[in-house]
Amino acid sequence: MTLPETIPVRYTEEEAGYVTVRPIVRQTFRLDELLDMILSVTGKDAARIRQILHSGTVVYHFYRYLWTGFDADEGELSAALTRFPDADPARPFEPEQCTLAVFESAGAHPKHLLELDRTAGLKRRIFRGRSFWERLVEIADDEKPAYQSYSYSRRADLYRLDLIAQNILRIAQAAERLAPGKLRSALRVLPDASRILLVCPRPASTRSVHTP
Repeated sequence: MTLPETIPVRYTEEEAGYVTVRPIVRQTFRLDELLDMILSVTGKDAARIRQILHSGTVVYHFYRYLWTGFDADEGELSAALTRFPDADPARPFEPEQCTLAVFESAGAHPKHLLELDRTAGLKRRIFRGRSFWERLVEIADDEKPAYQSYSYSRRADLYRLDLIAQNILRIAQAAERLAPGKLRSALRVLPDASRILLVCPRPASTRSVHTP
């Protein structure tokens, strides 16, 4: 089936665990807008994307979206997906592009212990000439974090800095010296963290995710 250019979509709040009555909103999505949202859930998995387009429903950001399902031609879908970015393991880490640092626990299903955005991290202690954020990304740059993946939900490349005794000490010293009081308290999660994910949007990326 030829891919439609526009898709009438209905959406309503999804509340897990029980059924509630919520208002239904109707809106027409362009095909790339619908694909953009589905990619945030599936990544660039063409088989899963075709399945969701056929099923006519997806849950995203606590909203359930519904449309009349359709079968997507494999060739047309592959062509449409080329408009979206791919993971790029060869892409170098550029600290100035990073906007978020996610401190995670160890394990197969790591917990997010702290999400530190650049704005909060750039706040300086009085009489300090630099911020904790500046020192954090400097430490990361020194250690050449590994490329992990491209996140469609965050519209960014993810780099992983594995935490070991040496860099934990350097980060802890930076927190003690440079972080304001509230941030210093939040950074007490550091001993329980196993890695830091650095979220770095690409400069040319202007695509935005639809949320109600």
